[in-house]
Amino acid sequence: MKRKSRHRRQLFFFLEPRQMAVETELYDVLGVSPDASEAEIRKAYMKKAKEHHPDKNINNPEANEKFQEMAAAYEILNDPQTREAYDTRGMDGLRGRGGSPGMDPADLFAQFFGASMFGFDPAGPGMRRQGKGAEEIQHDVTLEDLYNGKSVKMNMEREAVCAQCHGSGARGNAKPKPCATCEGKGFTIVLTQVSPSRMGSSRVQCHSCLGTGEKLKEKDRCKKCKGEKTVTEKKRHEIFIEKGMTDRQRIVLAGAGDEEPGYPAGDVVFVLRAKPHHSFERSGNDLLTHVTITLSEALFGFSRILVTHLDGRGIEVTSPPGKIIKADDSIVLRGEGMPIYKRLNEKGDLYVILSIEMPDQEWLKTVDRKALEPLLPPKRSNPEPLPEIVVEADYEESDIVDFGGDDEDGWTDEDDEEGYPGMGPEPECRQQ
Repeated sequence: MKRKSRHRRQLFFFLEPRQMAVETELYDVLGVSPDASEAEIRKAYMKKAKEHHPDKNINNPEANEKFQEMAAAYEILNDPQTREAYDTRGMDGLRGRGGSPGMDPADLFAQFFGASMFGFDPAGPGMRRQGKGAEEIQHDVTLEDLYNGKSVKMNMEREAVCAQCHGSGARGNAKPKPCATCEGKGFTIVLTQVSPSRMGSSRVQCHSCLGTGEKLKEKDRCKKCKGEKTVTEKKRHEIFIEKGMTDRQRIVLAGAGDEEPGYPAGDVVFVLRAKPHHSFERSGNDLLTHVTITLSEALFGFSRILVTHLDGRGIEVTSPPGKIIKADDSIVLRGEGMPIYKRLNEKGDLYVILSIEMPDQEWLKTVDRKALEPLLPPKRSNPEPLPEIVVEADYEESDIVDFGGDDEDGWTDEDDEEGYPGMGPEPECRQQ
């Protein structure tokens, strides 16, 4: 029966018309209208506070002021009594009330997001850290490592809970005393002038006890960790780079990171960074390489070790009889690509682009040109019909990088980079 009565009163409250606010500045701070419901005000505050929280905006000196301003506005508008006073008489209606009784921003975040958001600790006062997060380490690997697999051993340092005091920081049976600065709360209250007519309050971690709420005397501190509760520990770890792993793949060493009393140890995450290879290019599980063959092989075929693979194997290939290979022809060697991760009996494919090496001048001097020329395809003749005008140009060797170096108007590539009017950047070449 009591539950039904409460619902009736609540229904009557929402049906009662709300008086228009005399001032709307607090509503503007949260970005809601004066007739917003309690749920809308709460949702708007949570969204804006997450965006402007000082822990997420370390390099923004104005973030703390904005956060306190939003917290003060929410404390007033979240409580029906203070909101009614503000709607009726503005900030004048709040004077003499001894401050707003709303929830502290830290407690509000802990209630909604738990211990992991912004470092607030719902298990105790203050702004204590919730253990160490994962530490990422970039680890360079070669394509050979990813093809063959590899075991890597390394020495690492971490912060470990002191074994002598078991993380208490105290010597023997000594007990810490409540911090005199924060009276054991782990935080202090800081008042900030939000505007000429109002003050905002926020919790700040106690600088004396670093948010723990307690302190040890110098003589009562553990001799090993000096009261720090943790010591630096060196340990040898081994990671396994498995066959077929990819660039940016992560290898997690669970619990190998820093420890903190009362919390599980963090993880160490190795992020693989594949180095470019001088011979092979990888795409997914496939490999690509370039091989140069002679003109004789292009015309009459070949049967030889075409590729030395990433594991040292020689891959022998025989071209089809009577097949003439043209420049930039490509072939595929099935099952000779990368091992497929976690499916080691399967591999991708190896694509080979064939280039043709033409004979040099020295070779031409050793052969009978008159006897060789009739054996080759005939030279091309002039087009028919002939153009009406024929001019003769000199044969001169060049470097293709000089192409487009100077424009007719005297503009150069450097001018293009400067961005003069009408001159845009050089378009990118897109592979087909």
